[in-house]
Amino acid sequence: MILEEMGSLDEMGGGWRAAGEDVFDEVVALRRAIHAEPEIGLHCPRTTDKIRAALAGLPLEFREGPSTTGLIAILRGGAGRQGDNHRTVLLRGDMDALPLTEETGLSFASTVTGAMHACGHDSHTAMLVGAAKALAARRDELAGTVVFMFQPGEEGHHGARFMIEDGLLADPAPDAAFALHITPNAPSGVVVTRPGSIMASAETVHVVVRGAGGHAAMPHDCIDPIPVACAIVTALQTFVARGIAVTDPAVLSITNIEAGSAHNIIPDEVTMLGTLRTLSEATRTTMHAALTRIATNIAAAHGATAEAWIDTGYPVTVNDPRGAALVRGVATGLFGPTGFAPMPQPMMGAEDFSYVLGTMPGAFAFIGAAPEGSDPATNPPLHNTRMTIDERVMARGVAMHCAVAARFLERGFD
Repeated sequence: MILEEMGSLDEMGGGWRAAGEDVFDEVVALRRAIHAEPEIGLHCPRTTDKIRAALAGLPLEFREGPSTTGLIAILRGGAGRQGDNHRTVLLRGDMDALPLTEETGLSFASTVTGAMHACGHDSHTAMLVGAAKALAARRDELAGTVVFMFQPGEEGHHGARFMIEDGLLADPAPDAAFALHITPNAPSGVVVTRPGSIMASAETVHVVVRGAGGHAAMPHDCIDPIPVACAIVTALQTFVARGIAVTDPAVLSITNIEAGSAHNIIPDEVTMLGTLRTLSEATRTTMHAALTRIATNIAAAHGATAEAWIDTGYPVTVNDPRGAALVRGVATGLFGPTGFAPMPQPMMGAEDFSYVLGTMPGAFAFIGAAPEGSDPATNPPLHNTRMTIDERVMARGVAMHCAVAARFLERGFD
């Protein structure tokens, strides 16, 4: 049996591990079909069609909104159990791909040039479909309602926000939300999460420095924007090091600087582009203010001008401590003490499940998917053209979804 081979221990949640095994072959087949036909952005119609086909015949209610091809499927538990303590839980699986050309050599590799499931969203969708099937098979035993959120546009397109704004999470309004994300850089089958901030905010930084160009041999007749831009970059890094607490960090990386047209011409303008990552809204606000203040004042000191702005991105992903504790308890109950590992520190990557956790408590967790015999520390990571996973973990992922949902519906965060 798949999960016994991975070292699972005593049964929990009435056999959810076995339920994961029961749908395993279907989950793998769906994952591979989605992997071969990746779609990017907010509109993933072929993927949505595959999901609908896989869920056909189940006692589900479906909803879609105008902004995306995201799909909500609602499973209402046994009517006899829906009393005053009725709860609703949301489980999310994202389904969009990345603009990469696959180099894995898999037999089911992407057939779409320039698109690849390099972040595991194909497996997330397939695991959530498997969980919907397993939970529907035991619908009468559920003490509440499960909302399955199949979401496009996670890779920088704000898909979760659009689905929320379309009202798709309003009726029924979930009391808690959970999401599971694979990673090839953790041991296969191990669930990893932490309370509090788990993923950073992500925003794009723009700075334009304007001076007065001229002959490079006569800089005194010009206002050279290049050294001004260099001073701004240095000052921003100094502010991060000296103005931001190391216990609530920020990362500001200027990654692109463009200026000039020839070796003997001082340009009029320098444009800079970068990324800002923070782990709290307080530090995020501080960094927004500092960017504008530092850029404009340093430019003014040199007789130049500067304009700085930020394209607002994903918020900080913050796990409710009760949600993280529930995930930990379920993982160890299903797979034993080695089936869970605490996450020692947040990741500075970003995740748009942050929008969902901004409206309700819950938790975001990772599940290791290092291919058999590989070294998790050196495996091609997420967003790499050679990223692959151990498909066996998808049985565990299904079991986790099911057990987390059943556990929350039965007892909430108690």
